[in-house]
Amino acid sequence: MNRWLVHREIASPNWNERKRPVSMAVLHYTGMQTAGEALERMCDPAAEVSAHYMIDEDGTVTRLVPEDKRAWHAGRSYWRGETDINSASVGIELVNPGHDWGYRPFPDAQMEALVPLLADIVKRHGIPRANVVGHSDIAPARKTDPGELFDWDLLARYRLALARPKLKMRLLFDNDGAFFLALERFGYDISDRAAAIRAFERRWRPHRITGEIDGQIGALLFELLLERDLGHAR
Repeated sequence: MNRWLVHREIASPNWNERKRPVSMAVLHYTGMQTAGEALERMCDPAAEVSAHYMIDEDGTVTRLVPEDKRAWHAGRSYWRGETDINSASVGIELVNPGHDWGYRPFPDAQMEALVPLLADIVKRHGIPRANVVGHSDIAPARKTDPGELFDWDLLARYRLALARPKLKMRLLFDNDGAFFLALERFGYDISDRAAAIRAFERRWRPHRITGEIDGQIGALLFELLLERDLGHAR
């Protein structure tokens, strides 16, 4: 880790040993009214919640848990067959009040701090772009963060996340079962089907979140799977 990427260190007691090598990065919002409240919670042993890093809205980066340890940020989650996401990932919390307290865009200073931090993490651990995900991607029935206002396109421009595909046509799968099999193959937990669709939309079609299958999200999913199968998702 380049030390210039981190502005301060505040040790959280909420961690244990990893059981997997790092293969993912998971982005969150704090979902609390202030950064101080979020920091206090992530350092409270009774809360049993933490992350490796927190980035304030002014761009201040705080390290809470060393990357070689298992921070407790993902909870019950799933991505591409992996269920111990805390062991397999680095977790980054972005200070934002979230949908319960006045959800708002992520400031430029915050995103400008995220980009080099994430770039360093991705490079050191060899994380593929398909495995840079939001909390809602890995826990669609429980979480909505970092949400539809998060600038995934910025990360894609730096090749730190998959780009939103350019659609060539609308595409309806032969039946709903085929769509959900494809969605699961891409990575999502489909046990709550409507929640899985909303999570997919929140990431890939943030301007319209319906929880229903249509030709546009069918085409998005098809193009994403095609890009990954062609080896373009690293």
